[in-house]
Amino acid sequence: MALKPTIYKLRISLSDLNRNYYDTLNLTIAQHPSETLERMMARTMAFCHSAEQGLEFTKGLSEIEEPDIWLKSLENDTKVWVDVGEPAPERMKKASRSAELAKVYTFNAKSDTWWQQTENKVNQLAVQVWQFDWQEISTLASFVKRTMDLSVTITEESAYVTSDDNEIEIHWRSLK
Repeated sequence: MALKPTIYKLRISLSDLNRNYYDTLNLTIAQHPSETLERMMARTMAFCHSAEQGLEFTKGLSEIEEPDIWLKSLENDTKVWVDVGEPAPERMKKASRSAELAKVYTFNAKSDTWWQQTENKVNQLAVQVWQFDWQEISTLASFVKRTMDLSVTITEESAYVTSDDNEIEIHWRSLK
């Protein structure tokens, strides 16, 4: 019998001061059985950082041909492709050709090594690459509950995240 995903419900009050984007997001996130809480929260932060009307989570790890997050046009073309983790250069090439905007969010303790090995191979690709701070993502993952209300305020290169009883600032840097 296959393991089923764990379902989380998040209500996020999002204020992106960089883009003047404000929204209340009601997200249902399916955590794949092989996915860590850190990766799930990195997906959540990537969603907030890229938020716009129509953006949605995909089947993610359950469907290897899809990104973690995407925005589709009315004609079913991929407008935004978002991967979380350390994708292979070939996947980043596919993303840059398949979507108007391709983004990668890396987050774990190995991401510096991954980027050193990948940077030269993807320099010419039209892909934005962002790196979340691993320790901060780990701390954010420790806050997780099955149902959460979060407030996320994005300004400059960070997001200030608060829940009922926790708060943290998540930093990122643009690698490309």
